[in-house]
Amino acid sequence: MAERPLTRRKRGSSSSLGERGIEWFLRACGVLSLFTTAGIIAVLAYETVGFFQEVSLIQFLGDTEWTPLFADKHFGIWPLVGGTMLTSAIAIAVALPAGLLAAIYLSEIASSRVRRAIKPMLEVLAGVPTIVYGYFALVFVTPALQNVIPNLAAFNALAPGLVMGIMIIPMISSLSEDALYSVPQGLREAACALGAGRLQTIFRVVVPSGLSGIGASVILAVSRAIGETMIVAIAAGQQPRLTADPRVPIETMTAYIVQVSMGDTPAGTLEYRTLFAVGAVLFALTFVMNLFSQRLMRRFRHAGT
Repeated sequence: MAERPLTRRKRGSSSSLGERGIEWFLRACGVLSLFTTAGIIAVLAYETVGFFQEVSLIQFLGDTEWTPLFADKHFGIWPLVGGTMLTSAIAIAVALPAGLLAAIYLSEIASSRVRRAIKPMLEVLAGVPTIVYGYFALVFVTPALQNVIPNLAAFNALAPGLVMGIMIIPMISSLSEDALYSVPQGLREAACALGAGRLQTIFRVVVPSGLSGIGASVILAVSRAIGETMIVAIAAGQQPRLTADPRVPIETMTAYIVQVSMGDTPAGTLEYRTLFAVGAVLFALTFVMNLFSQRLMRRFRHAGT
C-alpha cells in the first residue's frame, strides 16, 4: 500500500517533465520563427538602404520609368506596381464573384453529399503547380482571347490575370464557405420565422454575418495574387510600363525579381540591389494588407457583438 503514492508521484513527475519539454519545444519553435522573420527583414533592410544611398527616394517614387538594367537607367517603381495591381485586379474580378457564389452554394443550398463531392474537386485547383497555370495562360488562354480581341499581344496582362483568378477561386470559396457555415443556425431560423425567403435569408442575414471571414479570404487572395510569380513571369511579359491597358505586355514586381535572380546581374551592384528594393515594396504592400484584414475582422466582430 505504501508503494502506490510513490508510483503516482513518479508518474506525475514524469508527465510534468514531458509537458515542460513539449512546452519548451513549442516555445523554441516560436522563437525560431521570430528570429527567421527578423533575419529576413534585416537583410532586406540592409540591402534596401544600400540601394537608396545611390538612388534618391524622389527618383524612386517620382519617376514613371523602370529601366535599371539598361544603359539609360531609370528607377521609377510605379510601372512594376501598376503591372502588379493590374493583374491582381483582373484576378480578383474573376475570383471574387465565382468564389463567393460557390461558397454560398456549398454552405446554404447544396446537400451534404454534393458538398462532400464538390468541395474537394474545387480545392484541387489549389494544388496545381503555378508553372502549369503559366503555360496554360500562354499557350491556351492567350490564343483563345486573341480570337476575340484582335489587338491582344502575345504577352499581356489579361490572360495571366484571368488564370490567376481561376487559381485563387479555391482560396476564396473555401474560407468564405467556412465563414458562412459557422453562422449560427438560429439566425437562419429567426429570419425564416419573420417571413424571409431563402435568398433573403442568405443575402441579408447569413452573408452579412460572415463578412469578417469573407473579407479576410478576399484580402488573403489579393495577397496571393500580388505575390504570384510564375504565371506573370511566363505569360505577362517583361516590359515594365505604367498602363491600365490589359492587352499589352507588362511586368510585375515578382516577375522582375525572377528576371534579376537568373544570375546575370553581379551581386553587390546597384542593379542587384534593385532586387531588394522591389522586395521591400512588395513586403510593405502585403504587410499593409494584412493589417487591413485584421482591422476589418475586428470591426465586423465588434459590430456583430
